[in-house]
Amino acid sequence: MFDLTGKRALVTGASSGLGAHFARVLARAGAHVVVAARREEALRTLVEEIMRAGGSAAAVRLDVTDAASVAEAVAAAGRLDVLVNNAGVTNTKPVLDQTEDDFDFILDTNLKGGFLVATQVARAMRDAGTGGSIVNVASILGLRQGGQVTPYAISKAGVIQMTRQLGLELARFGIRVNALAPGYVATELNDAFFASEAGQVLVRRIPQRRLGALEDLDGPLLLLASDTSRYMTGSTITVDGGHLVSTL
Repeated sequence: MFDLTGKRALVTGASSGLGAHFARVLARAGAHVVVAARREEALRTLVEEIMRAGGSAAAVRLDVTDAASVAEAVAAAGRLDVLVNNAGVTNTKPVLDQTEDDFDFILDTNLKGGFLVATQVARAMRDAGTGGSIVNVASILGLRQGGQVTPYAISKAGVIQMTRQLGLELARFGIRVNALAPGYVATELNDAFFASEAGQVLVRRIPQRRLGALEDLDGPLLLLASDTSRYMTGSTITVDGGHLVSTL
C-alpha cells in the first residue's frame, strides 16, 4: 500500500536528522528522492548512501528563506509527485530573552520558508497536471505549549494552519496537503538533554514513557506521501506516544 515506485520526491532540510531519515524511507519505498539543503557536502554523502543501498537519489542546494533559491531548486528537481517540507530551525531561550533576530530567523525558515517551498512545488504540480502530495513537518508544539521555545511553537502552529489553508485551495488541482506532527524523537542532537534529569522528567510525562524513535515516523510518513491517503487533505497526524493527551 505504501509503494512509491515511479514517484519523485523532494525532501527539504535533508542534510541531517529527520530530513535525512525521511529521504532514506522514501527511497526504500521506491521513490527517486531529491534531497535539498544548504550543506551540499552532507547531501552528497546521503545520496551516495542511498544509492549504495539500491535506491535512486540526487541533490540540490536549497535555502528555503530565499525565493530565488527555492525556484531554482524546484526547477532542478524536475517533475515531483511528493514534497516532504521538513526544513526547520529552533533555539532554546526564555521568551523575554528572545530577540527580533531570533524570531525572524525561526519564522523565516519554518513558516515563510515552508510556504515558499510548498507553493512553488504546488505550481509545478498544477502546471504538470499530475497532482501530488505535500507533507508539511509540524510538531506537537504547534498544538500545545512548551517552555523556552516560543518562536518555534508559533512557527509550527502556523505550519498547521498553512496545511489546512493549502489543503483547501489546492484540492481542485489534485494536490493533497497534510502535516506530520512528531512529539519528542530521539536524535543525536538531543541525546544529552534526554539523558539529564530534566529530560527524564519530560519522558515520564509521556503516556508511553519513552521517546519516539525515528522509525516510529515511517508509517505515518508513507501514509501521507503515498496514494493510500488519497482521500485525506488538510489533516495533521500526531506521532507523540500520547503526549498531547497526557494529564497535567
